[in-house]
Amino acid sequence: MEKELSQLTDNELLEKKKEIKSNNILNAVLLGVMVGISIYSTITGGFGFLTVLPLFFAGFIASRWNKNKKQLEEELNSRNLK
Repeated sequence: MEKELSQLTDNELLEKKKEIKSNNILNAVLLGVMVGISIYSTITGGFGFLTVLPLFFAGFIASRWNKNKKQLEEELNSRNLK
């Protein structure tokens, strides 16, 4: 199980920051794919379940992405790390 951010050392926190930066590309690609699937589904078959489901997952991914990023930034700021 992963430690909470407050329990990480300064070096571990900076490594986590680098890890999140590299995950930004993956998250952006996932969001783009989900939105693309929704658009394609709407064009080919109209509005339906396959339109809503990817948008739901895209919203879920975006909210987790922002939450994790914000928590890390708050912990970095509380320790005066950049």
